[in-house]
Amino acid sequence: MQIAGEMIIGHQAVMGREGFIKAVDPARNAEIEPGFGLASRAELERACALAAGAFDAYRETGLEERARFLEAIAQNILDLGPALIERAMAESGLPQARLEGERGRTVNQLRLFAKVVRDGHWIGATLDAALPQRVPPRADLRLRKIAVGPVAVFGASNFPLAFSVAGGDTASALAAGCPVVVKAHPAHLGTSELVAKAVQKAAIGCAMPEGVFSMLIGAGVQIGQDLVSHPAIKSVGFTGSRHGGLALMRIAAQRKEPIPVYAEMASINPVFLLPGALADDAAKLAQAYVDSLTLGSGQFCTNPGLLLGIDSPELAQFAAAVAAALPAKVGSTMLTPGIHQSYTAGVERLAGQNGVQLLAQGQPGPGACAAQAAVYQCDADTFLRTAALEDENFGPSSLLVRCRDADDLLRIAEHVEGQLSATLHARAGDRDLAARLLPVLERKAGRILFNGFPTGVEVAHAMVHGGPFPSTSDPRSTSVGASAIDRFLRPVCYQDVPAELLPPALSSANPLGLTRLIDGTLHPA
Repeated sequence: MQIAGEMIIGHQAVMGREGFIKAVDPARNAEIEPGFGLASRAELERACALAAGAFDAYRETGLEERARFLEAIAQNILDLGPALIERAMAESGLPQARLEGERGRTVNQLRLFAKVVRDGHWIGATLDAALPQRVPPRADLRLRKIAVGPVAVFGASNFPLAFSVAGGDTASALAAGCPVVVKAHPAHLGTSELVAKAVQKAAIGCAMPEGVFSMLIGAGVQIGQDLVSHPAIKSVGFTGSRHGGLALMRIAAQRKEPIPVYAEMASINPVFLLPGALADDAAKLAQAYVDSLTLGSGQFCTNPGLLLGIDSPELAQFAAAVAAALPAKVGSTMLTPGIHQSYTAGVERLAGQNGVQLLAQGQPGPGACAAQAAVYQCDADTFLRTAALEDENFGPSSLLVRCRDADDLLRIAEHVEGQLSATLHARAGDRDLAARLLPVLERKAGRILFNGFPTGVEVAHAMVHGGPFPSTSDPRSTSVGASAIDRFLRPVCYQDVPAELLPPALSSANPLGLTRLIDGTLHPA
C-alpha cells in the first residue's frame, strides 16, 4: 500500500487542497515525503454528514457482523507488514521492537472489543415485567444501552498506533456502534494514512455503511475545533496535553447541544517508597525505577514523575543507587521537535525552583531531539508550597520528595491532584502505613499498583486508564480495557412497546442469547 498524502472520507481516498504539510523525522529534524493535503471545511462537512447518515444503520448491525468488522481491521493492519513499522519508525523515532509491540497491542485491542461485542454484556439488557394488579399498576419496562452517535477521535502523539487512528478510542467507539471521524496527528501522517486505509478496506469488505469511518488531516487547531463543534459529533476521545484537552472541553460545553469529551491529559503518577520496601533492596528498586523512567524516553502518560519516601539511611541508599544507575542511560530520540523543546524547557523550570537540587542525570543522546534523563530532589515542605513541582514534564524527568515521616507522606497524598496511577512499594511490615494511604489514593487515582511501576498498561477487562481531574476530564471512565466501550453508550427504556417493535436484545424470546437481568434476577444466556 503506497502512501499518497491522502485522507479518508467514507469510501473515498481524498487529497486535500487547502495546503500541504509533511511529517518530520525527529532523529534528523527533517521533513519526510510526501506532502499531505489538508482538509477543507467542505471535506469536514462531508465526513460528518456521512457519519451521521451511517449511524442508525451501523448501530443496529448484528453483533457478529460488528465483531467481524473489528477483526478485519486488525488483520488488515497486520497485513500492512514491515511498511507500517518502517514508516512509524521514521515519523516517531521509536525503535522497531517498541513499534512491533505497539502494533500487537493495537490488534489485540480490536480483537478484545470484538469479543466484548459478541458477549453482549455491554448492552445491559434489563426487563421488568408489567404488574397490572399492583396499585398503582406498573408498565412493562425494558432497558438497553445504545450508541451515542458519531465520535470524533484525536490521534495521540506518543502512540502512533495504539492511541491513534485505529487505537483504543476508535476500537471502543466502533464496538459500541458509533461511526468515527479521526483527526490524524500531524506527527505521524504516513502511519495514519496506512492504518486509515486498512480500516476503510475492512469497512468496504464487511459491507458497513459508508461513513462508519473517516480520517481528516489538518494543520493547527482549527480543524479540531470545527470537528468538536460540528452538530453531527456526539462525543470526543482525546489523549494529549492538559491545554489541548481543556480547550476541547470548553468548545464541547459551549455548543448548542453540549457533548462529553473523554480527555486523558496530565499525570505525574506518584510512587510511594515505604520503609520496608527500601530496607528490602533499595538498589534493586532504584534500578527498576530508572528503567521505568527512561523507557521510551519517558513518553508515557503513566511515567513515574514523582517519588516519595521517608528520610532514612535506606532512602539515602536508594538515592545513591539512582545516582549511580541513571548516568548509564543514553538519551533517545523524542517523538517530535516540539515535544523535545517542551521537555527541555520543563527540566530547566524544575532546576530553577528554590529548594530543588539535581540528584542525577543520564547521558545526552545522539540526534537532534534526544532527551537527557534527569532526577531532582526536594523536601516535603518545598513540594507542598511550590505548585510548579506538580506539573507534568512529558519525558524522562522525575522528582524525589524526602519526607520527615508518615504524616508527610499522607499530607502529600492528600495534596496531589487527580492521577492516572499511584504506586506503593511495600512489604509486610508496611501494611499499617499502606492501609492508611490506600483510601486516600483510591480518591486520587484510577489505578493503584503495589510493588511495580505504572508504565505498563495491560489491555484487559479489568484495566482502568483514567482517573480524577486533571488526569482525565471524567473520572467515571477508562480509555483502555473493555469498560472503555461504556463511554460511547447511553441507556434507553422501552415502556409498553409492542413485542414486534422491540429490539432483539429485549425480545422475550432472547434471540441474541444474552445474559439479562429479568425482574431483578440475573438470567444466563
